[in-house]
Amino acid sequence: MILDCHGHFTTAPPAHTAWREAQLAAHAAGGTAPAYPEIGDDELREAVAGTQLRLMDERGVDVTVFSPRASAMGHHLGDAAVSARWSEVCNDLVARVAGLFPGRFAGVCQLPQSPGTPIARSVPELRRCVEELGFVGCNLNPDPDGGSWSAPPLTDRSWYPLYEAMVELDAPAMVHVSAVTNPAFHATGSHYLNADTTVFMQFLQSDLFRDLPGLRFVVPHGGGAVPYHWGRFRGLADMLGRPPVESLLDNVFFDTCVYHQPGVDLLLDVVPVRNVLFGSEAVGAVRGVDDRTGHHYDDTRRYVEASRLDAADKALVYEENARRVYPRLDAVVPRAAP
Repeated sequence: MILDCHGHFTTAPPAHTAWREAQLAAHAAGGTAPAYPEIGDDELREAVAGTQLRLMDERGVDVTVFSPRASAMGHHLGDAAVSARWSEVCNDLVARVAGLFPGRFAGVCQLPQSPGTPIARSVPELRRCVEELGFVGCNLNPDPDGGSWSAPPLTDRSWYPLYEAMVELDAPAMVHVSAVTNPAFHATGSHYLNADTTVFMQFLQSDLFRDLPGLRFVVPHGGGAVPYHWGRFRGLADMLGRPPVESLLDNVFFDTCVYHQPGVDLLLDVVPVRNVLFGSEAVGAVRGVDDRTGHHYDDTRRYVEASRLDAADKALVYEENARRVYPRLDAVVPRAAP
């Protein structure tokens, strides 16, 4: 079985996106958002079948760990109440998709973060999504201000109320920023990758996992610059008097959302195979076809297949690592019969 740990609902029906625009406009005018529209099951099926599911089938992906569109989380927009309602409707839509296509999608929730709002206010939505909607984890934005990085590091104790709930629920987080307002950064080309690298360094400098050994994070997009600069991080750990960088690997994992063969090869050469989860971020960040290969950039299965991994290691990357990091997957997607 092949489990894709990184998928977003980027093709949500237009009525969903239009409601978001109306919600933000109402907030700016000091009014009340309109009622959320009725979106029929057929409309949802159409939004997924011709894009996400088609690509999964063409590429041999059995299950996608599915979350709301990351760039649209927009935690910097509106206020805490606006973010809470937006997160709720986005998560409900993902849950409906998972229900319409049993065994093909496992939900991961958007958290209702808002700048300056205590993260404890996100815990009820995490609990609702895990306990009531059957989700397997969450996405966590380390920069809800949209590019100013005004929030404390993810290792600050102010984040602990969420982390304690994550440990209790056995629900990991993928680190994932949203849109960026700073014109110096392209969202997917620099802001996302900068965030991945930044958070890994925060982990390296902290005792977070000593305090909460059951906490697990997926650092996406292949870890940003981390695998490429593994020696730098090892050296910094030594200079700073920190434990070896490898000490993070019981708690920190990486996906294969790296869109060329040399990058995936480097990731798999540097990071232990047990810490790499198959991911594509399709349909998402880079949708084009590589004119050098004739294949889509985000068809990351091709890179794993062409890597040095033997069959046992590929089974770890494709399925077993995801089940270990997201243990609730077993209830959503039972193992194939032997």
